[in-house]
Amino acid sequence: MHFDLVDLRLMVRIAEANSLTGGAASSHMSLPAASARVKHLEERIGAKLLYRTSQGVTLTPPGQAFVQHARLVLAQIEHLRSDLREYAKGVKGHLRVLANATALGEFLPPVLRTYLLRHPDVNVDLRERLSDEIVRAVSDGQTDIGIVAGTVRTESLEVLPYRHDRLVLAVPAGHPLAAQPEVDFADTLELDHVGLQDASALHGFIRRLCEGLGRPLRLRIQVSGFETACRMIEAGVGVGVLPGSAARRHAQTMEIGIVALRDDWALRELRICARSLEALPGYARDLVDLLVADAREAARSAPVAARR
Repeated sequence: MHFDLVDLRLMVRIAEANSLTGGAASSHMSLPAASARVKHLEERIGAKLLYRTSQGVTLTPPGQAFVQHARLVLAQIEHLRSDLREYAKGVKGHLRVLANATALGEFLPPVLRTYLLRHPDVNVDLRERLSDEIVRAVSDGQTDIGIVAGTVRTESLEVLPYRHDRLVLAVPAGHPLAAQPEVDFADTLELDHVGLQDASALHGFIRRLCEGLGRPLRLRIQVSGFETACRMIEAGVGVGVLPGSAARRHAQTMEIGIVALRDDWALRELRICARSLEALPGYARDLVDLLVADAREAARSAPVAARR
């Protein structure tokens, strides 16, 4: 069965707009032309793709399956175009990696340095995302490798253990909480917080926690990274939830205290995920191998107390 890329894009845009008119407009197509394309597509498939009502359109079960596969196909085509542009410049590989904030800021830089030295003809597109967004992107074929944390569901993917870290509360030296061994996150919501920018995966995670508690986060200031956050905390601007690895590193040179968070979600188990490790190109599997080796080395060198 032949599928036209124009039809694939049209159906995706109709689904996004929940409207045949909206889908036609975003496809730069007249409504009659779009309607005819959908009708001919339904006839070729032998099933209705849309429920049509006075309020607009919704996808039928066959329509949902069609749009899901259409998104995968269109994403792969975009990847193909991007890779071919890179090949034209002399680059032999293009690797897409999505990671949560802790992995991106604390663990990946030395691994990627080694990887890029070994693969000078491979470009890496590394971006920060929330873990559930990473799983969705890997599942949909929009990225090659993901590094996720927490309890996000990854049943449809191949998963390898990577690192673990704990989120902690960083406070100014001399703060009343600095003398406490641990604290509940909810008990910190009466305090001013130093947070990361809205685009940060960690900020999105904290915001969702607050929504679940039905309480606002008193953000005094938002900054671009862990080091700047620690400097603001050191200056007494507020407290902040940070990865323990980052907080401990900056506590060596800054006057900040670290308080354990009692909440179960504070323990972050990081995992490497891919749709199929076997299907990854060789240069992508090389990065996975380096990540696994990095995890083993970290486990061997970690103090016993830190593993508990």
